[in-house]
Amino acid sequence: MKIARIMVPRLGKRLAIVDDEEALVLSNPRYGGPRGFLALVKEAQAKKVSIEQHIRDVVKKDRRIKRTRLPQQLDEEEKSPRLLIPLLPPEVWGAGVTYLRSREAREYETVAKGIYDRVYEAKRPEIFFKATPSRCVGPGEDAFIRSDTNWSVPEPELALIIGPRHEIIGYTIGNDLSARDIEGENPLYLPQAKIYRGSCALGPVISTQESVGDAKNLTITMTVYRGGEKVYEGSTSTAKLKRSFEELIHYWVLDNVIPVGAVLLTGTGIVPPDDFSLQDNDVVEIWIEKIGVLRNRIRRLSSRDKRS
Repeated sequence: MKIARIMVPRLGKRLAIVDDEEALVLSNPRYGGPRGFLALVKEAQAKKVSIEQHIRDVVKKDRRIKRTRLPQQLDEEEKSPRLLIPLLPPEVWGAGVTYLRSREAREYETVAKGIYDRVYEAKRPEIFFKATPSRCVGPGEDAFIRSDTNWSVPEPELALIIGPRHEIIGYTIGNDLSARDIEGENPLYLPQAKIYRGSCALGPVISTQESVGDAKNLTITMTVYRGGEKVYEGSTSTAKLKRSFEELIHYWVLDNVIPVGAVLLTGTGIVPPDDFSLQDNDVVEIWIEKIGVLRNRIRRLSSRDKRS
Protein backbone atom coordinates (compact mmCIF):
# COMPACT_ATOMS: atom_id res chain seq x y z
CA MET A 1 0.00 0.00 0.00
CA LYS A 2 1.23 3.46 -0.94
CA ILE A 3 0.13 6.61 0.89
CA ALA A 4 0.42 10.10 -0.60
CA ARG A 5 -0.46 13.62 0.49
CA ILE A 6 -2.23 15.68 -2.14
CA MET A 7 -3.34 19.27 -2.38
CA VAL A 8 -6.78 18.99 -3.98
CA PRO A 9 -8.44 22.13 -5.39
CA ARG A 10 -11.41 23.23 -3.23
CA LEU A 11 -10.68 20.49 -0.68
CA GLY A 12 -7.22 21.37 0.57
CA LYS A 13 -4.57 18.96 1.84
CA ARG A 14 -5.68 15.36 2.01
CA LEU A 15 -4.16 11.92 2.50
CA ALA A 16 -4.67 9.50 -0.37
CA ILE A 17 -4.20 5.81 -1.05
CA VAL A 18 -2.37 5.26 -4.33
CA ASP A 19 -3.50 2.55 -6.74
CA ASP A 20 -1.41 2.60 -9.93
CA GLU A 21 -2.12 6.03 -11.47
CA GLU A 22 -5.23 6.65 -9.36
CA ALA A 23 -5.51 8.12 -5.88
CA LEU A 24 -8.32 7.51 -3.39
CA VAL A 25 -8.52 10.77 -1.44
CA LEU A 26 -9.69 10.50 2.18
CA SER A 27 -12.27 13.10 3.18
CA ASN A 28 -11.04 13.63 6.76
CA PRO A 29 -8.80 16.76 6.70
CA ARG A 30 -7.03 15.61 9.88
CA TYR A 31 -5.18 12.99 7.89
CA GLY A 32 -4.06 15.58 5.35
CA GLY A 33 -1.78 17.37 7.79
CA PRO A 34 2.00 17.04 7.67
CA ARG A 35 1.89 14.18 10.21
CA GLY A 36 -1.37 12.59 9.05
CA PHE A 37 0.26 9.24 8.35
CA LEU A 38 1.44 9.11 11.96
CA ALA A 39 -2.15 9.60 13.14
CA LEU A 40 -3.13 6.48 11.20
CA VAL A 41 -0.20 4.59 12.70
CA LYS A 42 -1.24 5.57 16.22
CA GLU A 43 -4.83 4.52 15.60
CA ALA A 44 -3.72 1.17 14.15
CA GLN A 45 -1.56 0.44 17.17
CA ALA A 46 -4.40 1.34 19.53
CA LYS A 47 -6.65 -1.12 17.67
CA LYS A 48 -3.80 -3.69 17.59
CA VAL A 49 -4.10 -4.16 13.84
CA SER A 50 -1.63 -3.61 11.03
CA ILE A 51 -1.34 -0.17 9.45
CA GLU A 52 -2.65 -1.53 6.16
CA GLN A 53 -5.67 -3.15 7.79
CA HIS A 54 -6.54 0.06 9.62
CA ILE A 55 -6.25 2.09 6.43
CA ARG A 56 -8.50 -0.37 4.60
CA ASP A 57 -11.05 0.05 7.41
CA VAL A 58 -10.82 3.85 7.15
CA VAL A 59 -11.33 3.71 3.38
CA LYS A 60 -14.30 1.36 3.73
CA LYS A 61 -16.04 3.69 6.18
CA ASP A 62 -15.32 6.89 4.26
CA ARG A 63 -18.57 7.77 2.43
CA ARG A 64 -17.10 10.87 0.81
CA ILE A 65 -13.95 9.36 -0.60
CA LYS A 66 -12.85 10.99 -3.86
CA ARG A 67 -11.06 9.40 -6.81
CA THR A 68 -8.56 11.44 -8.78
CA ARG A 69 -5.60 10.78 -11.01
CA LEU A 70 -2.22 10.66 -9.34
CA PRO A 71 -0.63 14.08 -9.90
CA GLN A 72 2.59 14.50 -11.82
CA GLN A 73 5.52 16.04 -9.97
CA LEU A 74 6.73 18.79 -12.28
CA ASP A 75 5.04 21.52 -14.30
CA GLU A 76 1.53 20.81 -13.04
CA GLU A 77 -1.12 23.42 -13.74
CA GLU A 78 -1.90 25.58 -10.73
CA LYS A 79 -5.51 24.37 -10.49
CA SER A 80 -4.62 20.67 -10.75
CA PRO A 81 -4.13 18.30 -7.78
CA ARG A 82 -0.56 18.50 -6.52
CA LEU A 83 1.59 15.99 -4.64
CA LEU A 84 2.97 17.15 -1.28
CA ILE A 85 5.74 15.77 0.88
CA PRO A 86 4.08 12.58 2.22
CA LEU A 87 5.28 13.16 5.78
CA LEU A 88 6.98 16.20 7.29
CA PRO A 89 9.41 14.42 9.61
CA PRO A 90 10.43 15.98 12.92
CA GLU A 91 14.04 15.07 12.09
CA VAL A 92 16.02 13.53 9.24
CA TRP A 93 19.27 11.68 9.86
CA GLY A 94 21.70 10.13 7.42
CA ALA A 95 24.02 7.15 7.31
CA GLY A 96 27.23 7.17 5.32
CA VAL A 97 29.66 4.66 3.82
CA THR A 98 27.01 1.94 4.00
CA TYR A 99 27.29 0.32 0.55
CA LEU A 100 29.97 -2.10 -0.57
CA ARG A 101 31.14 0.44 -3.15
CA SER A 102 30.88 3.53 -0.95
CA ARG A 103 34.56 3.48 -0.05
CA GLU A 104 35.49 3.46 -3.76
CA ALA A 105 33.25 6.46 -4.25
CA ARG A 106 35.29 8.48 -1.75
CA GLU A 107 38.75 7.54 -2.99
CA TYR A 108 39.29 10.92 -4.61
CA GLU A 109 42.28 12.85 -3.29
CA THR A 110 40.98 14.83 -0.33
CA VAL A 111 41.89 15.40 3.27
CA ALA A 112 38.93 13.18 4.23
CA LYS A 113 40.06 10.11 2.26
CA GLY A 114 41.66 8.25 5.16
CA ILE A 115 38.74 9.04 7.44
CA TYR A 116 36.26 7.26 5.16
CA ASP A 117 38.53 4.24 4.82
CA ARG A 118 38.39 3.87 8.60
CA VAL A 119 34.60 4.28 8.69
CA TYR A 120 34.19 1.56 6.05
CA GLU A 121 36.01 -0.97 8.23
CA ALA A 122 34.72 0.24 11.60
CA LYS A 123 32.11 -1.55 13.70
CA ARG A 124 30.22 1.70 14.32
CA PRO A 125 28.54 3.18 11.22
CA GLU A 126 28.59 6.84 10.29
CA ILE A 127 25.35 8.45 11.51
CA PHE A 128 24.83 12.20 11.11
CA PHE A 129 22.07 14.77 11.42
CA LYS A 130 20.72 15.84 8.02
CA ALA A 131 17.63 18.04 8.16
CA THR A 132 14.85 19.70 10.11
CA PRO A 133 11.33 20.10 8.64
CA SER A 134 12.17 23.54 7.21
CA ARG A 135 15.06 22.04 5.23
CA CYS A 136 12.93 19.33 3.57
CA VAL A 137 11.15 19.55 0.23
CA GLY A 138 8.62 17.24 -1.37
CA PRO A 139 8.02 15.78 -4.83
CA GLY A 140 7.97 18.37 -7.60
CA GLU A 141 9.41 21.10 -5.40
CA ASP A 142 12.73 22.80 -6.05
CA ALA A 143 15.67 21.24 -4.20
CA PHE A 144 18.87 23.21 -3.80
CA ILE A 145 22.63 23.18 -4.07
CA ARG A 146 24.71 25.64 -2.07
CA SER A 147 25.85 28.98 -3.45
CA ASP A 148 29.48 28.33 -2.41
CA THR A 149 30.02 24.91 -4.02
CA ASN A 150 31.53 23.91 -7.35
CA TRP A 151 30.96 20.18 -6.94
CA SER A 152 27.55 19.06 -5.68
CA VAL A 153 25.87 15.72 -6.25
CA PRO A 154 22.52 14.06 -5.59
CA GLU A 155 22.57 11.01 -3.34
CA PRO A 156 19.58 8.67 -3.94
CA GLU A 157 18.69 6.72 -0.80
CA LEU A 158 16.07 4.42 0.64
CA ALA A 159 14.53 6.27 3.60
CA LEU A 160 13.23 4.50 6.72
CA ILE A 161 10.40 6.03 8.76
CA ILE A 162 10.62 5.08 12.43
CA GLY A 163 7.80 4.19 14.81
CA PRO A 164 7.33 4.53 18.59
CA ARG A 165 9.26 1.32 19.33
CA HIS A 166 12.00 2.20 16.84
CA GLU A 167 10.39 -0.15 14.33
CA ILE A 168 10.17 0.65 10.63
CA ILE A 169 6.64 1.86 9.85
CA GLY A 170 7.21 2.87 6.23
CA TYR A 171 9.63 3.60 3.43
CA THR A 172 10.06 6.54 1.10
CA ILE A 173 12.75 7.96 -1.21
CA GLY A 174 15.34 10.48 -0.09
CA ASN A 175 17.78 12.71 -1.94
CA ASP A 176 20.66 13.66 0.35
CA LEU A 177 22.07 16.58 -1.64
CA SER A 178 25.72 17.11 -0.78
CA ALA A 179 28.48 19.59 -1.57
CA ARG A 180 31.28 17.12 -2.15
CA ASP A 181 34.03 19.73 -2.51
CA ILE A 182 33.20 21.23 0.90
CA GLU A 183 32.96 17.78 2.50
CA GLY A 184 36.28 16.75 0.96
CA GLU A 185 38.22 19.78 2.18
CA ASN A 186 37.86 18.75 5.80
CA PRO A 187 35.64 16.11 7.48
CA LEU A 188 34.61 18.70 10.06
CA TYR A 189 32.85 20.58 7.25
CA LEU A 190 30.30 17.77 6.84
CA PRO A 191 27.38 19.75 8.37
CA GLN A 192 28.00 22.66 5.97
CA ALA A 193 28.20 20.24 3.05
CA LYS A 194 24.89 18.58 3.85
CA ILE A 195 22.69 20.77 6.07
CA TYR A 196 21.20 23.84 4.41
CA ARG A 197 17.89 25.05 2.98
CA GLY A 198 16.28 22.60 0.56
CA SER A 199 19.04 20.02 0.97
CA CYS A 200 16.74 17.04 1.59
CA ALA A 201 14.02 15.87 -0.80
CA LEU A 202 11.53 13.19 0.31
CA GLY A 203 8.66 11.40 -1.45
CA PRO A 204 6.67 10.87 -3.52
CA VAL A 205 4.75 8.40 -1.30
CA ILE A 206 5.11 6.25 1.79
CA SER A 207 5.12 2.52 1.09
CA THR A 208 4.12 0.39 4.05
CA GLN A 209 6.42 -2.33 5.27
CA GLU A 210 3.76 -4.90 4.51
CA SER A 211 3.64 -3.88 0.84
CA VAL A 212 7.41 -3.57 0.37
CA GLY A 213 8.21 -6.94 1.91
CA ASP A 214 11.96 -7.59 1.61
CA ALA A 215 13.46 -4.10 1.53
CA LYS A 216 16.96 -5.58 1.38
CA ASN A 217 16.69 -6.30 -2.35
CA LEU A 218 15.20 -3.20 -3.98
CA THR A 219 16.51 -1.74 -7.22
CA ILE A 220 17.41 1.97 -7.13
CA THR A 221 17.94 4.04 -10.27
CA MET A 222 18.85 7.72 -10.55
CA THR A 223 18.67 9.81 -13.72
CA VAL A 224 19.72 13.44 -14.13
CA TYR A 225 18.37 15.55 -17.00
CA ARG A 226 19.85 18.83 -18.23
CA GLY A 227 17.99 20.83 -20.83
CA GLY A 228 15.77 17.81 -21.43
CA GLU A 229 18.77 15.57 -22.17
CA LYS A 230 19.94 12.70 -19.97
CA VAL A 231 23.40 13.55 -18.59
CA TYR A 232 23.74 10.81 -15.98
CA GLU A 233 22.12 7.51 -15.06
CA GLY A 234 23.14 4.93 -12.47
CA SER A 235 21.62 1.95 -10.67
CA THR A 236 22.25 -0.13 -7.60
CA SER A 237 20.34 -2.41 -5.21
CA THR A 238 19.82 -2.39 -1.48
CA ALA A 239 21.22 -5.95 -1.65
CA LYS A 240 24.63 -4.23 -1.89
CA LEU A 241 24.26 -2.60 1.52
CA LYS A 242 27.21 -3.46 3.76
CA ARG A 243 25.29 -2.34 6.85
CA SER A 244 21.92 -3.82 7.82
CA PHE A 245 18.91 -1.67 8.68
CA GLU A 246 18.91 -3.19 12.16
CA GLU A 247 22.53 -2.16 12.70
CA LEU A 248 21.92 1.39 11.49
CA ILE A 249 18.82 1.82 13.65
CA HIS A 250 20.62 0.38 16.68
CA TYR A 251 23.37 3.02 16.57
CA TRP A 252 20.92 5.77 15.55
CA VAL A 253 18.71 5.35 18.63
CA LEU A 254 21.43 4.29 21.09
CA ASP A 255 21.38 6.75 24.03
CA ASN A 256 19.39 9.11 21.80
CA VAL A 257 15.86 10.51 21.71
CA ILE A 258 14.43 9.83 18.27
CA PRO A 259 10.85 11.09 17.78
CA VAL A 260 8.15 9.05 16.08
CA GLY A 261 8.11 9.79 12.36
CA ALA A 262 11.80 10.63 12.15
CA VAL A 263 13.51 9.52 8.94
CA LEU A 264 16.82 7.73 8.47
CA LEU A 265 18.48 7.88 5.04
CA THR A 266 20.38 4.63 4.57
CA GLY A 267 23.23 5.82 2.36
CA THR A 268 23.90 5.85 -1.35
CA GLY A 269 25.33 3.26 -3.69
CA ILE A 270 25.05 5.46 -6.80
CA VAL A 271 27.93 7.86 -7.27
CA PRO A 272 28.39 10.04 -10.36
CA PRO A 273 31.94 10.44 -11.74
CA ASP A 274 34.20 13.08 -10.22
CA ASP A 275 33.76 15.41 -13.19
CA PHE A 276 29.98 15.54 -12.72
CA SER A 277 28.30 18.28 -10.72
CA LEU A 278 24.69 19.36 -10.50
CA GLN A 279 23.79 22.61 -12.23
CA ASP A 280 20.97 25.09 -11.87
CA ASN A 281 17.76 23.80 -13.53
CA ASP A 282 18.83 20.12 -13.65
CA VAL A 283 16.05 17.62 -12.97
CA VAL A 284 16.81 14.62 -10.74
CA GLU A 285 14.65 11.50 -10.89
CA ILE A 286 15.11 8.74 -8.31
CA TRP A 287 13.21 5.49 -8.78
CA ILE A 288 13.04 2.82 -6.09
CA GLU A 289 11.26 -0.43 -6.70
CA LYS A 290 7.91 -0.76 -4.87
CA ILE A 291 7.91 2.96 -3.98
CA GLY A 292 7.94 5.05 -7.15
CA VAL A 293 9.76 8.04 -8.63
CA LEU A 294 10.83 11.20 -6.81
CA ARG A 295 11.38 14.16 -9.15
CA ASN A 296 12.88 17.50 -8.22
CA ARG A 297 14.24 20.45 -10.14
CA ILE A 298 17.58 21.69 -8.82
CA ARG A 299 18.22 25.34 -8.10
CA ARG A 300 21.42 27.02 -6.98
CA LEU A 301 21.04 29.15 -3.88
CA SER A 302 22.27 32.70 -4.00
CA SER A 303 24.49 34.13 -1.28
CA ARG A 304 21.96 36.98 -1.19
CA ASP A 305 19.01 34.65 -0.70
CA LYS A 306 17.70 35.27 2.81
CA ARG A 307 14.53 33.19 2.62
CA SER A 308 13.96 30.73 5.44
